[in-house]
Amino acid sequence: MAERKPTHDQAQLQLQLYDLRREATLRQARDWYFQNYFVEKIEDATRIAPPGSQEGTNMAMVLSYWDQACALLNRGLLHEQLFFETSGEFFAAWDRIKPVVATIRERYHIKHWLANMEKAASRYAKWVEKESPGALDAMRQYTQQMRAAKAEQATASKAARAN
Repeated sequence: MAERKPTHDQAQLQLQLYDLRREATLRQARDWYFQNYFVEKIEDATRIAPPGSQEGTNMAMVLSYWDQACALLNRGLLHEQLFFETSGEFFAAWDRIKPVVATIRERYHIKHWLANMEKAASRYAKWVEKESPGALDAMRQYTQQMRAAKAEQATASKAARAN
């Protein structure tokens, strides 16, 4: 069965979301998130983006933006294929936070935290593997390279300060 075409309203809403992504504060938060937010456990999350810090604000801004966008997607207000074709960044944001989501939900008693991103990410993973096999593995490999470079940079910075 052929995918239905996006409606004019769906296209307009998607363009509005894109305009919001271009807003200076959100753009800075997104830049920070993708350059710095590498977590495997909750201790990483609280060290990298402590509550009340600018880093914590950046993280919250990025995740709340994408969770809201995914809420619109999950309720059919956005056209899924169009969103997936043009907004893969949400999946990268989800993939970064995913290792600590269950702990955060349990610790803070917010069982639906980022549930919209999680639902959309599950569908996106299936879609992208069908459309572009190996793309998720390549993205994750690139993320690991970025993480390693960030760790190496931090080690070099500590060594320089010690001398």
